[in-house]
Amino acid sequence: MQPIRSKEEFLVFGSPLIEEEEIQEVVHSLKTCWLGTGPKVARFEEDFKQYKNIPYAIAVNSCTAALHLSLIAADIGPGDEVITTPLTFCATVNAIIHAGATPVLVDVEEDTFNINPELIEKKITPRTKAILPVHFAGRPCEMDPILEIAQKYGLKIIEDCAHAIEAKYKDKPCGTFGDFGCFSFYVTKNIITGEGGMVITPHQELAKRIKILALHGMSADAWRRFSDEGYKHYLVIEAGFKYNMMDLQAAIGIHQLKRVEKYWEKRKEVWEKYLEAFQNLPLTLPAPFPSYLKPSYHLFTILVDEQKTHISRDAFLEQMTFHNIGVGVHYLSLPEHPYYQKTFGWRPEDYPVAAKIGRQTLSLPLSAKLTARDIEDVILAVKTILEQAKCQ
Repeated sequence: MQPIRSKEEFLVFGSPLIEEEEIQEVVHSLKTCWLGTGPKVARFEEDFKQYKNIPYAIAVNSCTAALHLSLIAADIGPGDEVITTPLTFCATVNAIIHAGATPVLVDVEEDTFNINPELIEKKITPRTKAILPVHFAGRPCEMDPILEIAQKYGLKIIEDCAHAIEAKYKDKPCGTFGDFGCFSFYVTKNIITGEGGMVITPHQELAKRIKILALHGMSADAWRRFSDEGYKHYLVIEAGFKYNMMDLQAAIGIHQLKRVEKYWEKRKEVWEKYLEAFQNLPLTLPAPFPSYLKPSYHLFTILVDEQKTHISRDAFLEQMTFHNIGVGVHYLSLPEHPYYQKTFGWRPEDYPVAAKIGRQTLSLPLSAKLTARDIEDVILAVKTILEQAKCQ
């Protein structure tokens, strides 16, 4: 059988939509030779805090850096525990580990893939200092019960919003519920800077500290030392990190952010086409959204149960690649990975819902860049693979 798409037409998973404005903004940065942290980063921060309606936003070089800095600013370190989900990218728990704290996992809900609030209190100990919910695939977590638990036990909330730039819970933007919201602008995200992240917070002093920590621990606005205002001396006041965003990255983000809702509408259209096309297939599709949620439509995940589909998830993945359509696996649960098994003794069977989802999940292309033909090809490939599997 011939692939649905030719090799030259391979559909790259998560390929971003780059338009002329950001190209010209990058060219402007190159021509002015201000490539590092500078005025465009400051502009991007200002635009993002306006978008989120929050007082402080600090641009960094990744969501991982955003999480790490938030944990440090919250004074979380050795001897402390942070509760989070087993169904997330490794960066979520790695940031906790790098802060010196211990990640504690709580299994997810079967329909939402998000941390199960009903199980959180069972994992709280005197060492627990924070809850780190992940808005998986752009679906907001149930924040009301999480906030109640945090208030009851005096815990910080650090939101992992890598998938949830546009998402809202009961009309409140994700990232604004707790002490910190952490965002990703990685190349596969809903808006991109190539690599990049952002921390938002309502706390002035914590925002100042994160700003300092993100640039070697140097006193605030150290980047201005080479500006036309004249050289400025700086003081190193903490042992910080090299986590700053560059103007080259912010040049892209400034214009991507302007189109964030336009891109959201495009992904919503793709989402709805997938739902309609796959509704009678033996796949588990994303659960409907309650009216009080605004999702980000970041990942369209299907669960491939071999007993129902007659094909394993990994074989399905290989067949999609054969048809020259890129897909993702988001994610194998964290207890599947050798490092965490060895370090924390985590076992997949202790988090059965996350383990099941991780072994069956597959993410289909979902991008504002997708053409009508791209969408048709994805749908055709999924249907073709399932039909062939049924006949074998």
